Amino acid sequence: MNSFVYTAHDLTGVEKKGLKRGTSRHEVLAWLHEHGLIPIEVKRVSSVSKSALRRTGRKAPKPSELASFCWQLETMVEGGVAITEAIETVASDIENSSFRGVLSEVSERIKCGESFSDSIAEFPKVFSRLFCAMILAGETSGALPTILLRLGEYFENRADFRKKVKSAMAYPIFVVAFVLVILVIMMTIIIPKFRLIFAQMGGNLPAFTQSFLNFYDTMATNIIYILFGLVSFVALFSAYARTPDGQARLCGLALRMPLVGKLTLQAFVATFCKTLSTLLAAGVSIIEAFDILAEMTNNIMIKEAVLNSKMRVIEGSSISAGMAESGFFPNMVSRMVEVGEKSGSLPKVLDRSSKYFETKMDATITTLLSLLGPAVIVMVGVIVMVVVIALYLPIFSMSDVAY
Repeated sequence: MNSFVYTAHDLTGVEKKGLKRGTSRHEVLAWLHEHGLIPIEVKRVSSVSKSALRRTGRKAPKPSELASFCWQLETMVEGGVAITEAIETVASDIENSSFRGVLSEVSERIKCGESFSDSIAEFPKVFSRLFCAMILAGETSGALPTILLRLGEYFENRADFRKKVKSAMAYPIFVVAFVLVILVIMMTIIIPKFRLIFAQMGGNLPAFTQSFLNFYDTMATNIIYILFGLVSFVALFSAYARTPDGQARLCGLALRMPLVGKLTLQAFVATFCKTLSTLLAAGVSIIEAFDILAEMTNNIMIKEAVLNSKMRVIEGSSISAGMAESGFFPNMVSRMVEVGEKSGSLPKVLDRSSKYFETKMDATITTLLSLLGPAVIVMVGVIVMVVVIALYLPIFSMSDVAY
């Protein structure tokens, strides 16, 4: 289905402009004739396709870019600027060319008669279901600036969360990469040179050194088979992870892992509370909110828990009872939701709960890093110690013989 912009005159000569969806230009022309309109111009609206998004570098803008877009758009709309002019002004300052192109088409669609929410719904890879639902709620209630402000805060929190995760993973990734580089240098440069030295020295090598060199020879001789085995394992593991049974098992394992599972749970609960607070405050129904929240995770176990909570609510349970019966959410969250339901301040209570779990998540990340640091240092130390002892033990042995 394509979109066509048309310009036509009615029987009294008044010019009409609009946007019509259709499979072809001829279908739109037929529709105009059926409605007593004389077509002047009918042209297809160009769209930013998935391939175009790939060519320009990114499929979707970053949360920080969406946050900036919402802040600027809210300021201009609150100041009385027309929505199309505001979108075009904000788009002119955006560096992401794919996002800028999408915003330009959104503006054109609004000019042709579509609503803001309908226009952005045409680009699900750029504007999530949450974004579209909140904009629709803002248009319906007449509080679009307030909704844009909430969306800006939401995406800013998402950007901060990503920064925390990246900073938490940066140190372990750097150290592991450094160890791999050291091992490659040792295996390709240092150990071969020591082999030449040992050959010139003659005699029998200590058992530890000989065992180390035998291991090295085995690795060097079979490196192609080892790499092939690793690649095959990764491919099979990836294929298994895409099966329903594999997804369920791996998602359950991820939640049961020490610290990592705790961090995964805390991160989702914090996001769940913040997003639900934002959606309910915007006037989105609880059923639609649960559907949106279920789409925000790739973990099958978490998704099932959210959908089960939604079904309980549909069957007549309260939100807190539905969450408690799912068996996934911490008791504190269910109790806080219950308090919010009884007091009529559920969005505010959920917002406070999200901040609490964000604080717990930060503490878990700090604990994880405090354990990873010493563990990685010990691992590097053991590897270096084994290599040094194995390579220098023959030299020490010859020194003892000389004396």
